[in-house]
Amino acid sequence: MPLVFFKGKEIECTNGALLKDVLEDNDVSPHNGASRFLNCRGLGTCGTCTVKITGKVHPHTRVEKIRLNIPPHHFDDGLRLACQVVVEADLHILKWEGFWGQENPDNRINGL
Repeated sequence: MPLVFFKGKEIECTNGALLKDVLEDNDVSPHNGASRFLNCRGLGTCGTCTVKITGKVHPHTRVEKIRLNIPPHHFDDGLRLACQVVVEADLHILKWEGFWGQENPDNRINGL
């Protein structure tokens, strides 16, 4: 069974589970602030569940490619939509800051 590491938690889940559901079922949210309430509920259209993932994941879905090319996101940031990612291996998840999770704290620290 794959493990998901997020916000100090180690979460065991079934292979093929949707990342968003895994997180929410374990009382951690892929959303920041008000986006916990103001989001598309997994349709992939709002872009508020973006996360940075380390680990093996499938290629971006068609929905992700479209949404992650619409501001404030930039496809080259390497983010994924938690509502579109299927867990098939151990994953380490990082949530950036901002309503959409698009503000990389490393860029701010480096003056970018």
